[in-house]
Amino acid sequence: MLISSYNPSQMGDVLVTIINPDKSTQASEQKQDVTRIYEPKTDLTLGYNFFKLSEYLPDLKEQGQVFLTTAQVAILNDHLEAVGFKAELEADLSPKFVVGKVLEMTEHPDSDHLHITKVKVDNEQVLQIVCGAPNVDVNQHVVVAKVGAMMPSGALIWPGKLRGVKSDGMLCAARELALPNAPQKRGILVLDADEFPVGQAFDFEKGRQLFIN
Repeated sequence: MLISSYNPSQMGDVLVTIINPDKSTQASEQKQDVTRIYEPKTDLTLGYNFFKLSEYLPDLKEQGQVFLTTAQVAILNDHLEAVGFKAELEADLSPKFVVGKVLEMTEHPDSDHLHITKVKVDNEQVLQIVCGAPNVDVNQHVVVAKVGAMMPSGALIWPGKLRGVKSDGMLCAARELALPNAPQKRGILVLDADEFPVGQAFDFEKGRQLFIN
């Protein structure tokens, strides 16, 4: 797992990388221009912050979540080793926002509004996702934020449980995707099946036209 974020206008020339979910207790150590964040009890690395990033990744221009190439991750790992840390970043090139199809839906045993869905995504994978949207239904094409996605709000999607039921992802509302003129109400975005085939990465450019008259 590798989630990376770069926002020089707000944070300066710093790349934030996350490889494990937050823990209740965290500590940090710095070596030259790299800070490691870890859990003290287990020494599990949670992520690294790379300062002065443009000195070794000068071509990185994106804002927000960035998807690093294998070559870029190799450069970061070389830099980790050069300053005295372990090279433990692994490239993750899979799309995090994909078009899914709701195959099954059952009621949550411990909730009067949550649903347990089985959703087909890319690579023929089927995910179990707990969803509270009132409009979710079988056979819909929907936007799935997979584990490792960073929402426009900055929230990260990790494996979890909702009232004791495993949930590996999120079915997204248009407003949660920050689409222009998105309805400001509860309910997931239901896509046209012909325009948005199952398994494809969600096309944000096409999505930004959905609510423009």
